[in-house]
Amino acid sequence: MQNAAHTPQLDINPPDANRTLDAAMLSNLQTWAGKTETLQDDISAYPVRALTATLDRDDPVVKTGTRLPPLWHWLYFLPQHRQSEIGPDGHAKRGGFLPPVPLPRRMWAGGRLQWTYGNDLQVGDAVQRVSRIESVKHKTGRSGDLLFVTVKHEVHNAGGVAITEEHDIVYRAAAQPGDPLPVPVAAPTGAAWQREVLPDDVLLFRYSALTFNGHRIHYDREYVTQVEGYPGLIVHGPLIATLLLDLLRRHAPQAILKSFDFKVVRPTFDRQPLRLNAQPSEDGKSIQLWAQDHEGWLTMQGTAELA
Repeated sequence: MQNAAHTPQLDINPPDANRTLDAAMLSNLQTWAGKTETLQDDISAYPVRALTATLDRDDPVVKTGTRLPPLWHWLYFLPQHRQSEIGPDGHAKRGGFLPPVPLPRRMWAGGRLQWTYGNDLQVGDAVQRVSRIESVKHKTGRSGDLLFVTVKHEVHNAGGVAITEEHDIVYRAAAQPGDPLPVPVAAPTGAAWQREVLPDDVLLFRYSALTFNGHRIHYDREYVTQVEGYPGLIVHGPLIATLLLDLLRRHAPQAILKSFDFKVVRPTFDRQPLRLNAQPSEDGKSIQLWAQDHEGWLTMQGTAELA
């Protein structure tokens, strides 16, 4: 196993990169709970066509009225910060809608989604997303402070609420030499459906571009290894979740999704095969989904419930 801790070398960390959270700072961050934001967008065809190509799918031509596949709403309501507002890690500088957490490393930790039966998002829809910060919670891990922020989104179209989503974000301190590594968990075996993909630099770049995600951990190898201390580019959590539901679509194209809960168990790095797995329940009403790295360690797990 590669050691994820690495001594920072590039001098591009923010000055507070290694700060812990004192009581006053934590109290201030927790005042963000309850904050709301409303965004408008249109479900246009081009992002759907582009992600179809990126996932190597041979789908019918995308046009007005095409149903948006599950999780592909992540192609919309994208951040539009000016270049002068971008921080050292490629994200927007802290503050604004999300709390200004000084811990430098942030990751998409998982989420819970529900789809409204009979109200699918479609290409051509005018949509609105209402977001609310549900909670800001502090924990102390083996390698320092952790801050968990949960955001609830409701995506509306003309038919009302189409998707309800809770999105978990985790912030943590910069990696230090000697930090304890999380104990890996072996992935389950015997999946009914499997697919292997290679998350290379190009796939990660294309997904970053499609989601307007400037986070350097996904495309800047020098930054991610020398500053954040990881052994390679990190595969986007939303991309892995999308690939898991794409596996479901490939094997059960007529399935109607009711809900999907997932969590990131371990970072996934580029240049090594990623195996996607699915196991339907005996009654066919739910499907266990998980991803594993080339060493057989579990990296993401989730449960899809069918309508």
